[in-house]
Amino acid sequence: MELGISTFGEVQPEHVTGGAGKSFRRMQELLEEAKLADRIGLNIFAVGEHHRPDFIVSAPEVVLGGIASVTSKIRLSSSVVVLSSADPVRVFQNFATVDLLSGGRAEILVGRGSFIESYPLFGYNLDDYDELFTEKLEMLLRIGQSEILSWKGVYRAPIVRQGVYPRPYQSHMPVWVGVGGTPASAARAGKLGLPMTMAILGGRPDQFLRFVQLYRQSAQEAGHDPASLGLAVNSQMHIAEDSATAANDFYPAYETLMNRVGRDRGWSPMTRQHFEALRSPEGPLFVGSPEEVAQKLIYQYQLFGHTRFMGQIIKGDMPHEKQLRSIELLGTRVASLVRAELG
Repeated sequence: MELGISTFGEVQPEHVTGGAGKSFRRMQELLEEAKLADRIGLNIFAVGEHHRPDFIVSAPEVVLGGIASVTSKIRLSSSVVVLSSADPVRVFQNFATVDLLSGGRAEILVGRGSFIESYPLFGYNLDDYDELFTEKLEMLLRIGQSEILSWKGVYRAPIVRQGVYPRPYQSHMPVWVGVGGTPASAARAGKLGLPMTMAILGGRPDQFLRFVQLYRQSAQEAGHDPASLGLAVNSQMHIAEDSATAANDFYPAYETLMNRVGRDRGWSPMTRQHFEALRSPEGPLFVGSPEEVAQKLIYQYQLFGHTRFMGQIIKGDMPHEKQLRSIELLGTRVASLVRAELG
């Protein structure tokens, strides 16, 4: 199983037109996190796209380009690119550039996005949410298959025999599909024969087993070998030397984030009792000691047989040294325990 880190680059909103000092410092922290992950042998580092004042990554490709220049081995991915409100030509060009900068380490994880700010920001109609993604994903895949593109769709001006450059260093730059709790998304990824990343941020992990089954069934019915397809799980994570320290470090940041998002979505307020249930052995949160996190990874592997785990880090007001220690524990003690069990 590959192990990696994903982040949205949370930051305290500054609401300034210049002099964004907190955002500058947070961006430097992202570089430090990626360098550490690379140094200790984690497999992948991913950054997600948002267009909100509480996240600094609106252009994942630019951030990954910076990370490429300070790392040497770790694979670099989005988590996710909101493809519905992006131009597939530009997405491919940007990631091909990251691929050239990194010597063939780029991956594209595409999705429809868990927030909707990008749709009005870039002039798209939210009523076309699913249709936009379907059409643009097809176009992106076509660009990856051929240097010269002819394309005609509904939501973008046609292209007639135009070259798309640069081409990536890899012979095939991977495109993954990110899904949440929508069965149709899992079925689509399987039908296309694309690797899938499943975000498990709430609910019991075993409730997601039906999505994995649907994904693999759809792949097989479309003529793809399910055993050859990558499957990743993305869940929120914080690791410390012992369980209580991990929980106490992580809960304030988690409570703040979930209650901020929850006010927009009508969720019940997050409580410590609910949090403890979410980080129980059968819950979705990977918050605990290295041994607890390793056992949960092994438990979920027995459920899904997935090939990759992405630990999503949440900073809040947590000292950055504690986040770095969490990443270090994932790449050393947790990785050692998991590999000893799974091979």
